[in-house]
Amino acid sequence: MDLRLPRVRGLLRGWRRMLSAAAAVVVLAGAGTWTAVAGDDPAPVRRADRVMAVGDGVRLDTSYFTAGSGGRRPAVLLAHGFGGSKDDVREQAEDLARDGYAVLTWSARGFGKSTGKIGLNAPDGEVADVSRLIDWLARQPQVRLDKDGDPRVGVAGGSYGGAVALLAAGHDTRVDAVAPAITYWNLADALFPNGVFKKLWAGIFVNSGGGCDRFEADLCRMYQRVAESGTPDAEAVKLLEERSPQAVGERIKVPTLLMQGQTDSLFPLGQADAAAKAIRANGAPVDVDWIAGGHDGGDLETDRVQARIDDWFDRYLKDDEGAGTGPAFRVTRTGGVDSTDGQARLRGASADHYPGLANGQRSVPLRGREQSVDNPAGANPPAVSALPGIGGAGGLSQLSSLGVGISLDFPGQYAAFESAPVGDDLRITGSPTATVHVRSTTEDAVLFAKVYDVGPGGTSPVLPSQLVTPVRVEEAKAGKDVTVTLPAIDHEVQKGHRLRLVLASTDLGYASPAAPATYTVSLEGDLEVPTAPGVTTAAAPLPAWVWWLPLAGAAVALALLWTGRRRIAAPAPDPALADVPLQITGLSKRYAGSAERYAVRELSFRVEKGQVLGLLGPNGAGKTTTLRMLMGLIKPDDGEVRVFGHAIRPGAPVLSRVGAFVEGAGFLPHLSGRENLELYWRATGRPPEDAHLDEALEIAGLGDALARAVRTYSQGMRQRLAIAQAMLGLPDLLILDEPTNGLDPPQIREMREVMIRYAAAGRTVIVSSHLLAEVEQSCTHLVVMDRGRLVQAGPVAEIIGSGDTLLVGTGLPVDEPLVDKVAALPGVASVVHTDDGLLVRLDAGGTAPGLVAELVRLEIPVASVGPHRRLEDAFLTLIGGSA
Repeated sequence: MDLRLPRVRGLLRGWRRMLSAAAAVVVLAGAGTWTAVAGDDPAPVRRADRVMAVGDGVRLDTSYFTAGSGGRRPAVLLAHGFGGSKDDVREQAEDLARDGYAVLTWSARGFGKSTGKIGLNAPDGEVADVSRLIDWLARQPQVRLDKDGDPRVGVAGGSYGGAVALLAAGHDTRVDAVAPAITYWNLADALFPNGVFKKLWAGIFVNSGGGCDRFEADLCRMYQRVAESGTPDAEAVKLLEERSPQAVGERIKVPTLLMQGQTDSLFPLGQADAAAKAIRANGAPVDVDWIAGGHDGGDLETDRVQARIDDWFDRYLKDDEGAGTGPAFRVTRTGGVDSTDGQARLRGASADHYPGLANGQRSVPLRGREQSVDNPAGANPPAVSALPGIGGAGGLSQLSSLGVGISLDFPGQYAAFESAPVGDDLRITGSPTATVHVRSTTEDAVLFAKVYDVGPGGTSPVLPSQLVTPVRVEEAKAGKDVTVTLPAIDHEVQKGHRLRLVLASTDLGYASPAAPATYTVSLEGDLEVPTAPGVTTAAAPLPAWVWWLPLAGAAVALALLWTGRRRIAAPAPDPALADVPLQITGLSKRYAGSAERYAVRELSFRVEKGQVLGLLGPNGAGKTTTLRMLMGLIKPDDGEVRVFGHAIRPGAPVLSRVGAFVEGAGFLPHLSGRENLELYWRATGRPPEDAHLDEALEIAGLGDALARAVRTYSQGMRQRLAIAQAMLGLPDLLILDEPTNGLDPPQIREMREVMIRYAAAGRTVIVSSHLLAEVEQSCTHLVVMDRGRLVQAGPVAEIIGSGDTLLVGTGLPVDEPLVDKVAALPGVASVVHTDDGLLVRLDAGGTAPGLVAELVRLEIPVASVGPHRRLEDAFLTLIGGSA
């Protein structure tokens, strides 16, 4: 996991970022290598790479950027995030240089090509290095000086680099302005909140740094000690606090722009709140900006954030009174999804002063009796809130703003207290608080508090930003009142929704007591919710389509009238097909860019309830394309697919009645099978009672294995768990693509029974497979395709029985001389003696009636006669010569 602030692409406007191909000019100047980077601006950016000795044998790899030739200019130090290097901020540095700054970047100790041990911004390590870099800047002829040895300098950086910016301002009075992003104020509070070890993030920190031996020895020992015990001690807290900006908070007196992430379980909004209060108390200007993304993913609003940093430095380093630094407080809010690109719509809300985390308190009464909460042995299984490292561009945490929840709490391991439905929309901006009474069977109790937004009827509970507050309650055996300050959020609770306060005994991201215990929790007051009424959301700008859409609509209407074509709404449901799981009619799909080459062509077939349909065909037959059109993933060129009478379109509601399994389903290995399925179903946003989890699990037949971690599963068990996942909600139509891949014979037999059991309940299964023997045993009907066309469809028995091989039941053994006589009969190609009688293959002139007459003439008893052919024989016959 990369803890770096993802690349913040420049500090200038978008058009300046379009660099042409660089013409590299290399010259030596002193100890540096200068490179000219050509761009759209007339003045190139020059970069000098130097390795600087900073004492104690440590050497820092640096780059110095300037542009233009006239006069002195302010300087900016750009720091990188944890696990990164100076290369991560090169583009920002070039943009700042073009905007009239002298920019110095460097790889911190232990990163990139710099030497030394990682000290987590130790005052005598990384922070002292910044002062030495400022000394160097003061000697450069391009840098503006406030006085000898004192350059005009600002410091910016994200995460780890943001903290060193704040620390530099507290340790070195020559720093004139700072702009830290998604960083910490108190590292001990970030990693040991309320005395609870944030084990998952701490482990990611150590691994991102290259392992414990890459850190200073006292840090490595501290981590190992706390990781082993699961509880931070006073020495560990002191060590991290000494390396935190909070330690020098009273000395930070420079203009500070604090940008903190809303989707950030590592450094939540409370870190920026503490920094803002402390620095403002020193009399310095402070603006606070809550961005949409964070360490858990989401949109980092790169262009907007860097433009604001640029304005901040223009105002406080260039003394540009006309530079607009933005509102004192701004928060990005998500307002639905843009249908054109699927991205979340972001809007800004602002206020002329920072409201803090407790502004505009509103009491929300909660209801709930006293409840018992079990802390399981080993704190396993843990509840799931944030998932560090599974953020991505979209960010799972940001999904909560769109009404999607992915959190998981285990029955018996949490207490819940719920409000009545809110009478109007409620915007929470800040940290809610609640007072509870906690009693424990052990001296200490550890609980994890969170507030859910619960839809009408208890549906779709959402944990805003996936954030949770850990609380260690000491001396809890006698009972104790505890006021819990919940995570700071900006979240709208819609009218009719409820708020649910949950206190869980475990959480995936934290260390909980390993010893089993029982906590008793009761309410001692209402939930106090901050609303920040002075923060107003900006009106959404009118999109461009408001202007051009009417004109475009008129043009389209004229074109349709001219060509005689008209737009057709989605076809109405066909009542006659309401009970038919699938009907495909005239389905065609051409290859991209081709008018004549078809992946599927004029395909038609029908599937009834209770059938297990095998979809067969050689590679390239069009099976996968057909399944994709069936599930609404791609649009056919001609024809239609109807599921229970409804025409399939992307997102068609009837698709909720379809379950699908694609080979290679992924599961969280540390969770049990049941936990994985519960987590998956929560992500769908559908009510828990609709999952029919127990029924799906009974069909899958996993038994006691459901309670084990998935990492212990065999391949067969994983396949059955994946099918159980597809069966959640008991879909009426189940689509399985190669479900027996990688299974051994016993596992294949079990998978066959799963499919047969599922269809036996009146549902329908479609299975695509290359294992013809298995299809023959498990499927009731077949559709055979070749080169995109239907070759044959019908019951398995009919397709197999349409060949030229007959099984003659004789009832009694047939002697070899008689077998030879049968083989010599006209129209008989060959005869094989079997336990059941004779297996006779006819040639072109042979017929079944003629064979029976000849057998009777030879006085061979004939008890039965019937066709006999394996599916493999039938399949090869049907597609013969096409491969």
